[in-house]
Amino acid sequence: MGMLDGKVAIVTGAGNGVGRGEAIMLAAHGAKVVVNDLGVGVAGGDSSDKRPAEEVVAVIKSRGGGAVANFDSVADYASAGNIVATALDTFGRLDILVNNAGVLRDKMMFSMSPEDFDVVVKVHMYGAFNTMRHASEYWRHESKEGRQPRASIINTVSSAGLQGQASQINYGGAKAGVAAMTIIASLELARYGVRANCIGPGGFTRMVALAKKDIEVKNPEDYTEFDRMNPANSAPGVVWLASDESLHVTGQVLRLVGDNLAVYQPWEMGEQFLAKDEAGNPTQWDPSDIGRVLNRYHFRSQNPGIDAQRRA
Repeated sequence: MGMLDGKVAIVTGAGNGVGRGEAIMLAAHGAKVVVNDLGVGVAGGDSSDKRPAEEVVAVIKSRGGGAVANFDSVADYASAGNIVATALDTFGRLDILVNNAGVLRDKMMFSMSPEDFDVVVKVHMYGAFNTMRHASEYWRHESKEGRQPRASIINTVSSAGLQGQASQINYGGAKAGVAAMTIIASLELARYGVRANCIGPGGFTRMVALAKKDIEVKNPEDYTEFDRMNPANSAPGVVWLASDESLHVTGQVLRLVGDNLAVYQPWEMGEQFLAKDEAGNPTQWDPSDIGRVLNRYHFRSQNPGIDAQRRA
């Protein structure tokens, strides 16, 4: 018995790298998989190639699993609906949605064109919304009909969005947005039996190869032994988040790179300071007091800062 027997999954961007490894492992644990991939280059574009998605379907079927290819774009709302429809028409249900499709157009912000920003946000952020929108409508209907789902959304994020990365204001901004959208989805969909979490993967992928020209990019199934750079190392986390063993987990952001598993801490309110007047009553902050208080009690330093020293 696999952890995902009887479940149906969609994995977007599943023709290469991280998504490919996730689709293959989901199938290995019993899920039927819709392998979605538009077949474009890392930067996107108009040309498409059906071979990557078809190759993954062939790998899954050769190992005794069930899969079907889909070539729709997540960036288009109607096309994203076709991806969900493929799962329902082919396998009769949908239990797992893994949003992994992405493109990369790195530039410093002062050199980035509006198109480069728009394309990346469209695929990552709009793409995640589009598929979640269609899937959530299906799951809500199932719940209202008395067939309460045990469904799972798993969205791909990146340290570029959670910690920041120069030259990736489009990509990082979109990934930060995906993390926030996931947490909101976890709040909105819990009553309908749907959990929403994120996974932060790593490894040598086509995207990484743009920055590191000397690396070898291999398909996940071609690794014969453990390698920290295998992009499929995140797949076990996706399988677990997709399974009923994680029914208690929602609104979380996991990072799984190599052998390292961690949970990101969300934005939280830090230490708080209250402005008081001479009588101890609440008052508006004086701008000149903010630096003094933060320097001493938050940054643990009475240094007024480089600019202040230079002016002195």
